[in-house]
Amino acid sequence: QASQEELKAAYRRLCMLYHPDKHRDPELKIQAERLFNLVHQAYEVLSDPQTRAIYDIYGRRGLEMEGWEVVERKRTPAEIREEFERLQREREERRLQQRTNPKGTISVGIDATDLFDRYDEEYEDVPGSSFPQIEINKMHISQSIEAPLTATDTAILSGNLSTQNGNGGGSINLALRRVTSAKGWGELEFGAGDLQGPLFGLKIFRNLTPRCFITTNCALQFSSRGIRPGLTTVLARNLDKNTVGYLQWRWGIQSAMNTSIVRDTKTSHFTMALQLGIPHSFMMVSYQHKFQDEDQTRVKGSVKAGFFGTIVEYGAERKISRHSVLGATVSVGVPQGVSLKIKLNRASQTYFFPIHLTDQLLPSAVFYATAGPLVIYFAMHRLIIKPYLRAQKERELEKQRETTASDVLQRKQEAEAAVRLMQESVRRIIEAEEARMGLIVVNAWYGKFVNDNSRKNEKVKVIDVTVPLQCLVKDSKLILTEASKAGLPGFYDPCVGEEKNLKVLYQFRGVLHQVMSADNEALRIPKQSHRIDADG
Repeated sequence: QASQEELKAAYRRLCMLYHPDKHRDPELKIQAERLFNLVHQAYEVLSDPQTRAIYDIYGRRGLEMEGWEVVERKRTPAEIREEFERLQREREERRLQQRTNPKGTISVGIDATDLFDRYDEEYEDVPGSSFPQIEINKMHISQSIEAPLTATDTAILSGNLSTQNGNGGGSINLALRRVTSAKGWGELEFGAGDLQGPLFGLKIFRNLTPRCFITTNCALQFSSRGIRPGLTTVLARNLDKNTVGYLQWRWGIQSAMNTSIVRDTKTSHFTMALQLGIPHSFMMVSYQHKFQDEDQTRVKGSVKAGFFGTIVEYGAERKISRHSVLGATVSVGVPQGVSLKIKLNRASQTYFFPIHLTDQLLPSAVFYATAGPLVIYFAMHRLIIKPYLRAQKERELEKQRETTASDVLQRKQEAEAAVRLMQESVRRIIEAEEARMGLIVVNAWYGKFVNDNSRKNEKVKVIDVTVPLQCLVKDSKLILTEASKAGLPGFYDPCVGEEKNLKVLYQFRGVLHQVMSADNEALRIPKQSHRIDADG
């Protein structure tokens, strides 16, 4: 938000500090000339409204984007953002043939009812009957890929294989989707399988108003019994910013009418649905709470009751790595019994393991289905996942340090040169501040501090920034904005990719003060709250 006058004042101040003619030492003169040129380049970008808006929004990568030379000048930041997105879209279109969007699901059904519903009297004389028999009774594998043909046309190829108790089959589908306008798209689908005959389908999506849309899907399934038509229509409306209402009508093999309300906020997800149909009619309510932690933990519960019985489900999911989310759900129902469902999402792949424990409502099965995954997860998290993530983070940091080593070395040399060039100015600033009992930086450190005992084995990585911080003092005030302090004159990043802080010990009106602020946190000193009590 700096004004042009503030930019000019800062530019003049740095020019006076780094001007080559102010330094007689040949080495300092060379360093001053390099820093002076960097300041001039920065001012050229920030003094032009268009390049400044581009840099403020996108940084250097925005300035390096090709195509800005044809953009009309005197545009607002919002217009520049739209232009940047248009240039990005054009670049993406040139890479259409190199991009796919693979998605897959692997589901393995496990029958573990022998753990709780054993028929011991029938197998007393059978060798090995003392051990519970756990079997895989069904499997399902599906995969799909997208192949962009043009900017508006996409081909989607998908297939699936299923088997249950020794019987199975599969199918393959090809869909062609075309985006007709900003308000809608259409899709043609063709499919065939060994259990069912050819399938022809048409799906249409359309935005009716900014808050309302409709989706219609009609299909013709050919089989030995004849042609089975089907039609599904969904009408949705945004009731408010976070709430959507749905009306669904399905006609065909399983006809039904369904209405639901879905509310999704930053901290919760709520769904209520009611369906009337053949053969299933039910009412369902589910709630999910989203914790605002680093692991994106979610706890959920639902109740579903209908002609088929009643099912209560509860569970949780948590992020275990950058691209993986692990979840477990316990399902207790009448007459379904007790089941444990484990799901792992890895990028665009889903691995699902439904484990059927018992056909009866046994408290022991509910207890083990609840406690078992928790014990196993915390044991794995402590013994396997946490050490693996720590090692992975160290490898990534090491790789980042290697790739940025030359840049960091250059920044370090520039910072050290800037500190040498600041010495005379800092001496004058300190003399002026001492005369008025003003702000004097006693010591200042920037980098990684280790204060937690649990991290005592980690190495402290800080640099002394007393001189460059004192150089920023003006009229007994020091103001730093919400940006990484590694970019300040005389600063550099001593620990790339790691959390950094700035610790300052300063004197104001003869009294010592101390403050520590995060790397991207704004800082204004002096402040009364920073004062060090004489008793302490």
